[in-house]
Amino acid sequence: MADVFKALSDPTRRAIVDELRQRDGQSLFELCARLATNHGSTSSRQAVSQHLDVLEAAGLVRAERKGRYKLLFLDTAPLTPIVESWLTERAETSPTRTIAPPAGAARPGMRVTWVSVFVDDQEHALRFYTEVLGFVTKHDVPVGEDRWVTVVSPLDPDGVELVFEPTSHPAVRQFRDALTAEGTPFNSFAVDDVSSEYERLRALGVHFTQPPTVMGETSTAVFDDTCGNLIQIHHHADQPVGDPQKGENND
Repeated sequence: MADVFKALSDPTRRAIVDELRQRDGQSLFELCARLATNHGSTSSRQAVSQHLDVLEAAGLVRAERKGRYKLLFLDTAPLTPIVESWLTERAETSPTRTIAPPAGAARPGMRVTWVSVFVDDQEHALRFYTEVLGFVTKHDVPVGEDRWVTVVSPLDPDGVELVFEPTSHPAVRQFRDALTAEGTPFNSFAVDDVSSEYERLRALGVHFTQPPTVMGETSTAVFDDTCGNLIQIHHHADQPVGDPQKGENND
């Protein structure tokens, strides 16, 4: 029990617990970005790793390897005996009551918030996606040697954020380059008119690997984002003009 109190005595570690409570299963990079964005933290990834070691030793955090990522999960089990020891006597003398769920409570489910694009140079990616493609910067926060950089569609500024993930890990770079070599787009963005967007981007010097192509009710084109990825633009016949809900590929 003393280890739990010690682990939670530090404000940064309490912030880590709070962030994992809000969003479980984060990578270290994502956690550092949320600490910087939501708590004004300037801690390096190494410092955050040391705080995580303390929380893991106390049993409050556990790490699991998922593919190429190491994900962090909150474990509240060590808090149970503390809460029970403080509240048992009070509960025995308190009248029983039933807590009803709030009216209109949302059903359990998931919501896409971020979609990653792997880039070699975050600054170059930010310029291309904002100055050429027309996205808008949402976050740009230093995180150790890298930055937490996200952009959004101007049609949906509170919608899904595109994250520029640095390709510091060789496996990530190999995965991205293999997709590009095979001509496979990494993401797909919806547009109102594929042909018009094709002409607009070509005038800005963007290189297309696939010109506008009609496949049934869907029109597509594929371009090189100059950051190592192929990106597809698409429009479906039943997609309303300017529909922000279909602006990103959320697979």
